[in-house]
Amino acid sequence: MNPIFASPKFIASLDIDAQNCFTPLCPMELPVEEGHLIVSELNAQAQFASLRLGSKEAHSPSAVWVASLEKPVLSPVMGGGSNVDVHWPSHAVPGTLGFQLLKGLPAVTDYDFFVWKGVELDLHPYGSCFHDLNEKLSTGMIEFLKQRQILSVIVGGLATDYCVKATVLQLLKAKFKVILNLGACRGVAKETTAKAIEEMKNQGVLFIQCANEMVTVHGATNALGWVI
Repeated sequence: MNPIFASPKFIASLDIDAQNCFTPLCPMELPVEEGHLIVSELNAQAQFASLRLGSKEAHSPSAVWVASLEKPVLSPVMGGGSNVDVHWPSHAVPGTLGFQLLKGLPAVTDYDFFVWKGVELDLHPYGSCFHDLNEKLSTGMIEFLKQRQILSVIVGGLATDYCVKATVLQLLKAKFKVILNLGACRGVAKETTAKAIEEMKNQGVLFIQCANEMVTVHGATNALGWVI
């Protein structure tokens, strides 16, 4: 069976870090333009899958990578270990608005599998499949998908050029077919987003503009070849 043409039974939908901290709702954290507008597409793509997975960042305000006047955003973290790279504004702190999922998404307990990442002070992963940048400590997501016989994963979330890209590449490395719903993603910057999309395209990711591209009309197969 070609995974791209699998039935929904073998398809999972993944919401990556769809949190308020990555939207204009939290301007002092890491706001992504239009980041709050992806909810309807995330919910729509989930209708084409048998499982829905999600991830959230969960960071301490005392993490070693938190930026300051002396340590500006995107400057290298010195002496923080191999699992942090650059400084970021404090964001996704549990108990705050920024930590919460976007309004309109399911409660975390309604997902079939959920990951919280970046809890440790010296860990700042981007991908949802590993707790560390070195990709040695699994979050269990890959194992869960394989145990449930998933072949393809429909992906959306924030942000396209960082956590989404990292997760997509991890899934590809684990031999899953990946469909990236661009309507369910937003990027930090145009240049880095375009570069990320090109990198993912070169790795074999299938792109759709919106979940409607996966809809079957009157029994005819859609662009992906699925009859649902």
